[in-house]
Amino acid sequence: MKPKAVLETVLYAGNLDDVEHFYTKILGLEAFSRGGDRHVFFKCGEQMILIFNPEQTVKPPGDDKHSPPAHGAHGEGHLCFRASHDEINKWHDYLVTRGIEIESEFQWPGGGRSIYFRDPAGNSLEFAEAKIWGLA
Repeated sequence: MKPKAVLETVLYAGNLDDVEHFYTKILGLEAFSRGGDRHVFFKCGEQMILIFNPEQTVKPPGDDKHSPPAHGAHGEGHLCFRASHDEINKWHDYLVTRGIEIESEFQWPGGGRSIYFRDPAGNSLEFAEAKIWGLA
């Protein structure tokens, strides 16, 4: 047996209001649910992006084995969104016009391009062509 796909990806942020605004208003993702100051979840295609407040997730939400365990990380994480060459160009221009700094642009030696920028929590976000991983 082996996994078929990634269902969810997790990042951490202390200020969920800022990241919720960024991911919905700047990146256009659909907010799926919000759990107070503990988490905010977004739909991204067939996957989910979960953003947890690390100060809250170190506390388990329940006291039994039927609740998710305490977890968390501190510091910036990384998430890469799949995009075509043309989409990357459009995202670049779109982000710049909204005052989002493009931190780096990289042409991969094996083919494909990436652009990097940050969310309000400092997480490193990337748009990249799938061919950087040999995917169509």
